[in-house]
Amino acid sequence: MARILIVEDEKAINTLIKKNLELVGHTCVSAFDGETVFDEMEKIAFDLVLLDIMLPKLDGFQVIQEIIEEDIPVIFLTARGNIQDKIKGLRLGADDYIVKPFDMLELQTRIETVLRRTNKADKSFSLGNVKVNFSSRQVFCDDTLIDFSPQEFSLIETLIKNRNIALSRDKLLSIAWGYDYGGDTRTVDVHIHSIRKKLGWEDIIKTVYKLGYRLEVKP
Repeated sequence: MARILIVEDEKAINTLIKKNLELVGHTCVSAFDGETVFDEMEKIAFDLVLLDIMLPKLDGFQVIQEIIEEDIPVIFLTARGNIQDKIKGLRLGADDYIVKPFDMLELQTRIETVLRRTNKADKSFSLGNVKVNFSSRQVFCDDTLIDFSPQEFSLIETLIKNRNIALSRDKLLSIAWGYDYGGDTRTVDVHIHSIRKKLGWEDIIKTVYKLGYRLEVKP
């Protein structure tokens, strides 16, 4: 997973983002003002920076102009939602621009997209005797290729990339099937049952009562 620097001066927001990203396996470091960014970058080679604009000491626009030469992807997370700021941020080199408030699952998806585009995303995932290759969209169990339908793969990929997070059936439909999918949520249950059976993941994919499912992976 990625090494992510979270630059956000509101400690509650910084902590919330850090907690959620670490749940899915990222390594996160917090910074609370613009100047601290450079101190942290001297210690760690980050794969991504999440950057607020309104920061003490140096604002986000000043910070990105200093770090853009380091070839580190930057996503702005800011309450400044006007089009002029968004255009300025993207022109300064940001890879994405997200306006607060935002949904954590949306943030994680945007992060994954940027990491994949910059070739910093994980190409595979292993758990016990199971290996999932995201690039080839193949699943192996005990080194044997398991027959997965395209939809089953999309579902297991969604669970893996949001691991340790409870996802509702509606959320799984919207992410794995697409926002315009009009199917019954029971479709999710059928596919989950199939994945559990094929991989022996009855105790790995947990049912969350009256909500949906969670792929449970211990740190």
